[in-house]
Amino acid sequence: MAIPAAAGVLVVLLAWLAGPGLLGITNDDLGAPVQAEVTKPAPCDNPNAVETVKFTIAGKTHEGTLNGCGHGQGERVEVGVPEPLPDQGTVTVRAADTSAGAQDARRPIGLALLVFACFSGGMFVYLWLSIPLRPKPAS
Repeated sequence: MAIPAAAGVLVVLLAWLAGPGLLGITNDDLGAPVQAEVTKPAPCDNPNAVETVKFTIAGKTHEGTLNGCGHGQGERVEVGVPEPLPDQGTVTVRAADTSAGAQDARRPIGLALLVFACFSGGMFVYLWLSIPLRPKPAS
């Protein structure tokens, strides 16, 4: 029983030390969220579709490229603009995070699910090893 418990604790500890990337959670800074207007839409038949958007920050209009597709001409989308913003040229922007505010709870929930999975696996091994082997009856 001690070996499965120790293995479960080790897995949880290694997952905690590996950081949020292990559970699919990223801490990437998407920049300041800004409303942008699609100026050049891209069809979704191209796997590397890039759309052109324009946005205004501090009264100055900027142009940016957005890796995405399927938006219509003039459609408003929320994008993350990198900080510091270059004065000239095209800026590469990202789609704004659609789960705003959910980042704080994902890691503890993921780790709790990992703890339950380790506990379940340890209990399975314990029960499997505690079942006595029954000899087959002679025919």
